[in-house]
Amino acid sequence: MDERDDVNYITDIEKVQKNLSGVIHGKKECIEVLTIALLAGGSVLMEDIPGVGKTTLAKALAKSIDSGFRRVQFTPDLLPADILGTSIYDPSDGSFTFHRGAIFCNILLADEINRASPRTQSALLESMSEMQATIEGNSYQLSAPFMVIATQNPIEFHGTYPLPEAQLDRFLVLLNMGYPDADAEMNILYSQKETNPIDHVVPVIHKETIVKMQQAVRGVRVEESIGRYILEIVEKTRNDSRLKLGVSPRGSIMLFRASQASAYSQGRDFVLPDDVQRLASYVLPHRIILTTKAKYGGRSKNSIIEEIINCVNVPT
Repeated sequence: MDERDDVNYITDIEKVQKNLSGVIHGKKECIEVLTIALLAGGSVLMEDIPGVGKTTLAKALAKSIDSGFRRVQFTPDLLPADILGTSIYDPSDGSFTFHRGAIFCNILLADEINRASPRTQSALLESMSEMQATIEGNSYQLSAPFMVIATQNPIEFHGTYPLPEAQLDRFLVLLNMGYPDADAEMNILYSQKETNPIDHVVPVIHKETIVKMQQAVRGVRVEESIGRYILEIVEKTRNDSRLKLGVSPRGSIMLFRASQASAYSQGRDFVLPDDVQRLASYVLPHRIILTTKAKYGGRSKNSIIEEIINCVNVPT
């Protein structure tokens, strides 16, 4: 890829972010991390209270990159076949025809994912890590780009099934949008006075361009000292007495890839320690488990990750 292509791609990323900012006000950091996850080829878990724009943000992203979008409302009676698809019997000739499920798209919104049973949640595992789905013994390759954006409500736990560690580990980042500030909420009120802003979102880039960007991200240079820096952070989570589960090797790979995407989105072809530090708070906390003492002692996962980062020597 030549320098001119790099400039064009960075401009495209900015167009996507601008599109999203016109729909979700006052959440610049969340929007940037979401686009970084897209460039890294990862999935996103949005954990927040209802009504802050999680679903709207996912829809706006899909429309901005002109991609296939499917939304599945996860409920206790949802079955894996509803997501993956199933074969339907045709009595006229005795044949079976495979009908594809919701997973055959580019961006899948798994709304309130923790309301479905663990069996149904597990239907997403293979697709999130291998870009394919195995159904009735047959493997189907998913179209690129593919991304799962899942939402869950951290407040209401009645009738929910907490996501197992194996599922959490497959999400590249965990986003908490939070309430907007007063000025942003005022903009939200008046932007929806006559119509919903998402109705006016138009594609600013094609999904094939996203695939090329994802390939370019893997070419971003990561010095060996940066790789060691990532591994030192991860290693400390595995030896911290406040944690009974540290970050997995998949977690270190995802932090590596997210750091590449962060550098690329800023127009650099090399990763800085700043990229690692910025993304660690999004990539690592949902992969660790606190000990009972730490949990009831008022410690948070984010604060422990922050402490670990502060005590690891930064490469120069």
